[in-house]
Amino acid sequence: MSRAFVFPGQGAQTIGMGRALALAYPAAKAVFDEVDDALGQALSDLIWEGQIADLTLTQNAQPALMATSLAVMAALKAEGFGLDQASFVAGHSLGEYSALCAAGALSLSDTARLLRTRGKAMQEAVPVGIGAMAALLGMSYADAADVAAEAAQGDVCQAANDNDPSQVVISGHKAAIERAVEIAKARGAKRAMLLPVSAPFHCALMQPAAAVMAEALAGVNVLPPKVPVVVNVRAEAVTEPDRIRALLVAQVTGAVRWRESVLWMEGAGVSEFWEIGAGKALSGMIKRIVQGEVVLRSIGTPEDVAALKA
Repeated sequence: MSRAFVFPGQGAQTIGMGRALALAYPAAKAVFDEVDDALGQALSDLIWEGQIADLTLTQNAQPALMATSLAVMAALKAEGFGLDQASFVAGHSLGEYSALCAAGALSLSDTARLLRTRGKAMQEAVPVGIGAMAALLGMSYADAADVAAEAAQGDVCQAANDNDPSQVVISGHKAAIERAVEIAKARGAKRAMLLPVSAPFHCALMQPAAAVMAEALAGVNVLPPKVPVVVNVRAEAVTEPDRIRALLVAQVTGAVRWRESVLWMEGAGVSEFWEIGAGKALSGMIKRIVQGEVVLRSIGTPEDVAALKA
């Protein structure tokens, strides 16, 4: 049985995530300590005792979710479940950075600093109120892309996240996204609704952030990952450092091809997915993507690790 480790993206954050792991496993605590040091900020205090509004700020949420995922990896390793248990790693949007760090392509400190930079750059790329994102439920990716194209009318309006067969997220100028919501409803979408996000991620409006990330990534050492990483914008496994670097830049403005990524892994023989970190959103998506038998595990607490041992 082939297994993939998958890492969640923004939206999974909760106050207190990873705290029980840090208390139970010194190696997990060391992950949070190293991220705090890399950022020059007690991010762990914010994660465990702060306000959800502060944690949800993109520049905090991104490194916080990565730290939690890597703390889970540290706890798993302490119990004998290492990276050698996985044939592939993948992550949803910022989760791709967690996957690359887990696979040894990026150091933990570099990953924390890159995600802080990425979060700030994405937030600052578009003035508040100019952009928006919306979820279209009950529409295929092709139909959602058609809706986005019709709604654009000279504005940016793109399919941004192909999450699963029944959920596509679109991104772009607010007026165009609002038009798209109405068009989608008229075309029979089960639901079409604006999302409570602070910026229009994964569309052409993020080009200023892509330029910032190109510069940031140029100064970072990227190693060949110990396990192939299935990347968002290609929906296939990649191992070459220069290609990884280029695709991380492309990911800022490109679509997250999650449905296709999961299908690619299934085609490569993966029948078991471990969701590493906060929440269970990816497991829900994978359940809707994979038609055959699939084993899903969400691992984010000491209890989850203990259940694996048992």
